[in-house]
Amino acid sequence: MNKIYTKKGDKGKTSTFGGPMSKGDQLAVTLGTIDELNSWIGCCRSQIFNFQFSISNKFSINQFDKQLKNIQTNLMIINSILAGSKKYKFRGLEIKRLEILIDKLQEELPELKNFIYPVGFLQVARAVCRRAEREVVKLVTEVTSDKVTKQILKYINRLSDALFVMARYVNHQDGIPEEMWGNRRKKKD
Repeated sequence: MNKIYTKKGDKGKTSTFGGPMSKGDQLAVTLGTIDELNSWIGCCRSQIFNFQFSISNKFSINQFDKQLKNIQTNLMIINSILAGSKKYKFRGLEIKRLEILIDKLQEELPELKNFIYPVGFLQVARAVCRRAEREVVKLVTEVTSDKVTKQILKYINRLSDALFVMARYVNHQDGIPEEMWGNRRKKKD
């Protein structure tokens, strides 16, 4: 078995299919942020069977886990494409799948009229997803690259929406009330 350490990173360098670069390069930062997002989704998957919600008539815990795994697969494909792999193509169909998921879950959720406090691992994943989106946008504007497609940008944007709705769904099914922000108490004189 090959050793996990190469010692090449000791000087702040890393490599992709495109060759060596600084670990501070925008591509390296983007790849790392998407990897962090993928890890948070893995954390959510590790907790999914600890959720207390009963199986809904529209969405089971196993289906929920399958959705999260599919998201992880897509993030691995995106990172491979961004790193310069010619083996993978990103399919726009995955954006539509997220939209279907969002619509399906929202059917069981109360309408939102205020911002809510983020609660749970899925909300952390959503926040990291928003950061990943900013990094991808920065990569697109700083680096002229065929590797970064409009489909990837759309997917990451839609993914943050999906993670938000998934977090709300889990909390709703688990009986965790949403705490609205903006309902400030009036001070008494």
